[in-house]
Amino acid sequence: MIFIVVKFTVKSDQAEKWPEITREFSEATRAEPGNKWFEWSRSLENPNEYVLVEAFTDDGAEPHVTSDHFRSAMADGGPMHRALASTPKIISRQVDGDGWDEMGELKVN
Repeated sequence: MIFIVVKFTVKSDQAEKWPEITREFSEATRAEPGNKWFEWSRSLENPNEYVLVEAFTDDGAEPHVTSDHFRSAMADGGPMHRALASTPKIISRQVDGDGWDEMGELKVN
């Protein structure tokens, strides 16, 4: 599985609009056959930072980055690009497993 975490720092005047700015891209990505999940969170420490946690099957990442909706979303001058304060930071790794596992150190009965 390909596991990806991306931090997006958006301009302060765009922070509240970010979910709507990314909605079409998010929905299209979630509909891809190789997508396992595509989840946005907002930082508690920095209200202008959004974190994207996404995963794809081993064969699903390449079709994602070559899709029309990906290219459109990443385009210079597009809505996402205009809303960003800086270049996003990414961690992308191939990992063993097929999904989320329970945390061993903290169990809830």
